[in-house]
Amino acid sequence: MVKNLIDKLHQEKHLSKEEWVTVLDNYTDDDRKYAEQIAREITVSKFGKKIYFRGIIEFSNICKNDCLYCGIRKSNRCVSRYRLSKKEIIDCAEDAHKHGFRTFVLQSGEDGHFSDEVLCDIVKSLKERLPDCAVTLSVGERSRESYKRLYQAGADRYLLRHEAACERLYGEIHPSEMIHSERILCLKNLREIGFQTGCGFMVGVPHQTNEDIADDMVFMQDFKPQMVGLGPFIPHKDTPFGAYPAGSVNLTLMLISLTRIMLPNALMPATTALGTAKGDGRQLGVLAGCNVVMPNLSPESVRKKYMLYDNKIGTEFDAEAGIKMLSGQMEEIGYEVVCTRGDYTEN
Repeated sequence: MVKNLIDKLHQEKHLSKEEWVTVLDNYTDDDRKYAEQIAREITVSKFGKKIYFRGIIEFSNICKNDCLYCGIRKSNRCVSRYRLSKKEIIDCAEDAHKHGFRTFVLQSGEDGHFSDEVLCDIVKSLKERLPDCAVTLSVGERSRESYKRLYQAGADRYLLRHEAACERLYGEIHPSEMIHSERILCLKNLREIGFQTGCGFMVGVPHQTNEDIADDMVFMQDFKPQMVGLGPFIPHKDTPFGAYPAGSVNLTLMLISLTRIMLPNALMPATTALGTAKGDGRQLGVLAGCNVVMPNLSPESVRKKYMLYDNKIGTEFDAEAGIKMLSGQMEEIGYEVVCTRGDYTEN
């Protein structure tokens, strides 16, 4: 039954919510391996055995939000807060550019210091200094006009995990002032403005059911994001969810494969969370259908302060060491890291 539904997804790129629930409730390890085989064949046919690098610069861990799962939530008084200057951000990017990086992901908490004026100035300066590079932003919910200004400043892509397509679950993992419909509206605005847009969710977050995950898959098959980030939930000790178990790596890998089958052209990172949950997690993610890895480029002085969850890997490497380590991991499984922009295409 499950293999038949995987075949249907392969052919039609679409399942009903009920069919998604059937897959999630009944799949076996053989079914997961079957989905992985199809996903890997699709990925290799679309991209070859090439893995794109995206360098993350985590430029502020100050956040106005109080998400129940997040280690940098505003209520966490154990966090040592920081905010990088424009010069520090550009220095990170220019150093990484020398080592082959051609895409930079500027990521932060929702820090009010970074107004449109401040952030647009940073984006413009990066594009002027490194014109062969793509700039991806991951800075949370903003107004449509703000997104438009950032796009006009030169930002190419925007990552905003939808976190939960189910309004009930969204409410159970976020504070009451965060509104599910606003998150979905932000994603729609980003797409309409012209950003290459990424969404995604955590696998195994507290209170999540298979029906909730089915809602996520239906949402993504309809929204058709150009980028998808999937990783297992990993608890942070200083949050309300600190005592909950981590999400399943095997379920995460199954969902990566199903997402690749559903969205064959998507850019999908083998996430840091996957590598944190399991030592060879990023390699397994690539074999399941991922085609992006995202090493940390933040200055060493702040790298361990951006802890969204406990025991996050990659905090000990500089740009050069990170690219060597990840390149070696990819070579071990027969893949090649390529230092290009790696833009989304429909082909």
